[in-house]
Amino acid sequence: MKQFLQFVKKEFIHILRDPRTLIILVGMPMVQILIFGFALTNEVKNARFVYVDHSGDPMSHRLIQRLEASRYFESAGAVTGPEGIDRAFRRGVCRIALVVPADFEAATRRPDGATVQLIADASDPNTANTLVNYAEAVVADFSRELAGPAQPPFSIRSETRMRYNPQLKGAYNFVPGVMAMVLLLVCTMMTALTVVREKEMGTMEVMLVSPMRPLRIILAKAVPYLLVSFFNITTILLLSVFVLDVPIRGHVGLLFAESALFTGVALSLGLLISTATASQQTAMFISLIGMFLPTIMLSGFMFPIENMPLPLRVLSNVVPARWFFVIVRSVMIKGTGIAAVWKETLVLAGMFVFFTTLAVRKFKLRLE
Repeated sequence: MKQFLQFVKKEFIHILRDPRTLIILVGMPMVQILIFGFALTNEVKNARFVYVDHSGDPMSHRLIQRLEASRYFESAGAVTGPEGIDRAFRRGVCRIALVVPADFEAATRRPDGATVQLIADASDPNTANTLVNYAEAVVADFSRELAGPAQPPFSIRSETRMRYNPQLKGAYNFVPGVMAMVLLLVCTMMTALTVVREKEMGTMEVMLVSPMRPLRIILAKAVPYLLVSFFNITTILLLSVFVLDVPIRGHVGLLFAESALFTGVALSLGLLISTATASQQTAMFISLIGMFLPTIMLSGFMFPIENMPLPLRVLSNVVPARWFFVIVRSVMIKGTGIAAVWKETLVLAGMFVFFTTLAVRKFKLRLE
């Protein structure tokens, strides 16, 4: 029994001596429970909407104000006609649009009532369906309020349209998320492991004394994973078109170029992890837990970012998959061009330069 307690004491000493193990054992469960506790919800809040008010009477203003007063919606302002709604969807300004017909107040007093139109961005079908239900509930409550005991029989109906994904297929949201996860896992984790493996085996120093420069050695290790990533992208796109019936509405060349940029970010992250770790186990933990979990939870793939608390929304900005997910969904599902995703592209380009520079500097400090 005494020897058993001594071994227990020794293991505690090892844990306390290793800060990385202590963070994984103590800090990571807390981070996970916070992320799951705040992000794991099907409720959508603070979704932005635009409106087209053809009537402009007090009744239409009250309806728009009622929708804006709901905790589920935030107004992104008025637009003009279908072209304005389409531009707002393509730029990612809103997720849903409200169209109020002309003579709205007068139509509510007629026997057949008035009809408002709800147009949702169904590239994310679950969110679109939820937002439409919320908006219809707000319209129904407003109609019941108008048709009080002392009021004439007001009647308002809503007509719904789903843009980009009329059938509300989950694959339209699934494909962009899978592309982000596959590229991140293949590039980041495998690049980190292959360099660390050379360190553990003691062959990295042997390679560095060869005539080839250290930077070229690292690039030579990254190129195969870049090619594998392009193969994965091609396979995913082919399966999405011919098996899942998900169309590619945008330019295929732009889609591959953006994927190459995101692959570069993932490769630079893998190289950075490899320079900061000394074992394959540690590199795998950082790649899986430190990168894979934020990609799932904070990229907008599974849960809407606007539904999260402000600290998590701010934290999501440093997750590369968030920006790539927006790019793929905009180009592939909505058919937009570089004019609609140039901001996200610049963010990924900045991340690539930053992580690559940091990885090269740390690599030189550790191995030269």
